Amino acid sequence: MRVCSAGCALLSLCVFSWGQDRAALSSAPNSVTVPAAIDHNRVVINTEVPLPNGSTERVHAWVDNGNPDLYLSRRLATLLGLAVSCNEQECSSPPPKEIVVGGMTIPLAGVKEAKIPLKPVNAASVLAAGMNAEINLPSSILRHYDVLVDFPGHKFSIGMPGTVHFRGPSGKVQINAENGLIQVPSLIENKKYNLALDIGSSISFLSDELFNKLTAAHPDWPHMTGAVGSANMWGLDEEPKWKLMRVDRVQYGPLFLANVAVVDFPKDRMEFFAKRAGIPTAGLLGSNALLNYRIGIDYAHSTVYFEFGRMFNFPDFDVVGLILRPEDDGRYAILGVAELDGKPSVPDSVQAGDHLVAVDGIPVGGSTMGQVWAMLGGTPGQERKLTIERGGRQFTVAAQVQHFLAERPDEREKKKK
Repeated sequence: MRVCSAGCALLSLCVFSWGQDRAALSSAPNSVTVPAAIDHNRVVINTEVPLPNGSTERVHAWVDNGNPDLYLSRRLATLLGLAVSCNEQECSSPPPKEIVVGGMTIPLAGVKEAKIPLKPVNAASVLAAGMNAEINLPSSILRHYDVLVDFPGHKFSIGMPGTVHFRGPSGKVQINAENGLIQVPSLIENKKYNLALDIGSSISFLSDELFNKLTAAHPDWPHMTGAVGSANMWGLDEEPKWKLMRVDRVQYGPLFLANVAVVDFPKDRMEFFAKRAGIPTAGLLGSNALLNYRIGIDYAHSTVYFEFGRMFNFPDFDVVGLILRPEDDGRYAILGVAELDGKPSVPDSVQAGDHLVAVDGIPVGGSTMGQVWAMLGGTPGQERKLTIERGGRQFTVAAQVQHFLAERPDEREKKKK
């Protein structure tokens, strides 16, 4: 009787445990929608990462569908107890087991390795200077799900295939089966091109060849030199020399987009980008051109949906004309000053190598790129008081918000007629 009782008790315990596991599995969501911050046109969400001690760490994640590589901060890798190895350029580690978005577990085991920026200790808690994210959600992970980025509603949805409801005009796209990178059939000047869909990029790019061809054919299209506003992506040394232009019209899948701001893709980066794409490509469309839309990606059926959400002309180039570099210590170095009508757009007392300390008395140290550019933006003609530091001394300069990449008045009238 005792053996029978023990056996029955053990069987009951097993059945109870199995029932609990089954209930837990059935309660796990198949799709979730979470708030999203749009910071420097980048989509950032809150996530949780399980730690070895059974607890979880809440971190910001960057939705980066234009990049197949998984990145995480050195701080997060340390918390997870991952074995980190480094070379002169960057570090790497095994990937975390999973990440949790809104209660939904996203396995990361399919990724071979996680890349970790080579950062000093005081900057080890972010993926890159000027960001507040500690991990990204790359295309190699997203390609297994339905994905919806709602720019107007500041929301992000992810779910198992068939669980997210898509709306709006749709178009077939080409998806690299190995890494999830997306190419959208497009038309510029009635000629066919492939342009990538890269919601992780704050600005759009065209190949050097196509950019120069369009510039030569349309000298009247607004153009400038110097990566201001959303084009000031990372603070690379060459960004003061980047060429920008507004393309009059782009057919992007089912969309017809006007006045799309693009940057001339540096040749070496274009070659690297094209190699990863796996098919001929002429550049990429970044989130700067899609902020009025809800972008639905049905990876399983190679289809992208574009639901129009609002009518708003984002003044992403109504800014003070600085080109900035976020540094590992949280400060912002001034790389250069953009010109307007052939003249510096900021008083010449500001020089490359200075540091921007504050805007209208608000310190910029430790802020994200998006936050700093929000401070530097406004209505053209508005004055911003810049606190500048040079050689340990601070001084104040008054600079005006300018309307960069503007159409000439005669061109605006021509289009109206």
